[in-house]
Amino acid sequence: MTLEEYLERVAARAPAPGGGAVAAVTLAAAAGLVAMAARFDDGRDETAAIVEEADAIRREALRLADEDTVAYAAVLDASRADHDDEAARRRAVRAALSAATDVPLGVVERGHRVATLGVPVALDGNPNLRGDALVGVRLADAAARSAADLVRLNASLGDLGDGPVDQAESWCAELRVVVGALEQPPR
Repeated sequence: MTLEEYLERVAARAPAPGGGAVAAVTLAAAAGLVAMAARFDDGRDETAAIVEEADAIRREALRLADEDTVAYAAVLDASRADHDDEAARRRAVRAALSAATDVPLGVVERGHRVATLGVPVALDGNPNLRGDALVGVRLADAAARSAADLVRLNASLGDLGDGPVDQAESWCAELRVVVGALEQPPR
């Protein structure tokens, strides 16, 4: 599928791919930019580790995009299921929402990690690739924060408790600190 075809599917009057999948794809692009910028930074010992981890997260994020589509379909199926017992339907929806919450929570976690990997590349890496690393960090931040919104929504709709929300908010709070380092002038 081409990028244009994917974006047409996003824009279509269909429930998926939706926000979770798009956040995961955005994270994959962010990880790709961080890896690419790091590949041009030959002067640091940790460059190979940054590239390796960013590439791994890029692949994981694409997997999460696919998983989000499946998880959201399960929520819709549970919502539409004809249950004789309304309590059984609510339990099925809650279980599906719980599973669907794991995907955006994974995006938050990995977005935090990509930003953490990317900040030193943006600040200390090859100055010709600083813009790419900066965009990678900002996209990782946006993907993580957007996914955190989805965690909050799913947790609220499914009455899932505060655990997933607290974890997402903790990672986002740490992310604010990490990304705040970009406000420093380049070294």
